[in-house]
Amino acid sequence: MVGLLVVLVANVMLAANTGQYPIQISETIAYFTWILGLNESAPEQTISLVLTEIRLPRVIASILVGGALAAAGCVYQGMFRNPLVSPDILGVSTGAGLGAALGILLSLSIVAIQLFAFIGGLITVAIVYLVATSIRHHDPTLLLVLSGIVIGSLAGASLSLVKILADPYDQLPAITFWLLGSFASVHKQDLYAALPLCLLSLIPLVLMRWRMNVLSLGDEEAKTLGVNPEQTRLIFVIAATLLTAAAVAIAGVIGWVGLVIPHIARLLIGPNFIRLLPIAMLVGANFLLIVDTLARSLTETETPIGILTAFVGAPVFVWLLFQGRRSWT
Repeated sequence: MVGLLVVLVANVMLAANTGQYPIQISETIAYFTWILGLNESAPEQTISLVLTEIRLPRVIASILVGGALAAAGCVYQGMFRNPLVSPDILGVSTGAGLGAALGILLSLSIVAIQLFAFIGGLITVAIVYLVATSIRHHDPTLLLVLSGIVIGSLAGASLSLVKILADPYDQLPAITFWLLGSFASVHKQDLYAALPLCLLSLIPLVLMRWRMNVLSLGDEEAKTLGVNPEQTRLIFVIAATLLTAAAVAIAGVIGWVGLVIPHIARLLIGPNFIRLLPIAMLVGANFLLIVDTLARSLTETETPIGILTAFVGAPVFVWLLFQGRRSWT
């Protein structure tokens, strides 16, 4: 954990110095020492403006979204006892994308679009959970997965319908670019709204993270050990959904992070959820911060983050399939 924190600090410094406007490492250090009150001389106004208004909000958003998606992925993989499960399994990302697309179709402001995305993700998962809990005498975990697939497909079809109805010269490109994920439009006000939601969602996960180890044993074993699986599963679903919806609302749909990062953290620290959760969040924060730095520095025009995460996630997913094939044989 200490090593990952050191790497995160180094990545923050690298991201703060990378961009179209050149900033020296000494100027960035002077800026941070001035912010912390260790240096009385204020930095140059242009440098302070670039770091405060543009780069640092993106850096903080990358760390926040990467940690949130990684934490949500850990929860879903532990709850469904499957390392190939991602936060998209219950349709939260598709629902959030549908909400954002509706906001763009209605020509709303960026704040309203983010609110629509957040509410869309919550409504989708709420419908999934209501459908799954209304059916009795079946495996509740399997019902959640099947309900997520059905409702997610319905939300995806609705999203396609919104794309057809959108203006092909203005609204459709905006919807497409938003669905690919980007931190280009992130402002400090977005962080003020997303940070409390993420912290509020992490509180039950941190306090109850030992129960995930029990829940991964199955419902019968959990009941034997004194844990209510239905109640615990609901709390974990709500917390993971809030994390994912908040992340998607400010950055768009970013795939593969919730799938790949928890598995990498599991290889580093093991399956114990008590240690897995913080390590996965640090790995996710480092990963998405590096990807965002590459996205805005590889070419003159910014590359959507979802494209870069797919280039990393797809090969890792194939490798996981081959690892699973060896265990099957």
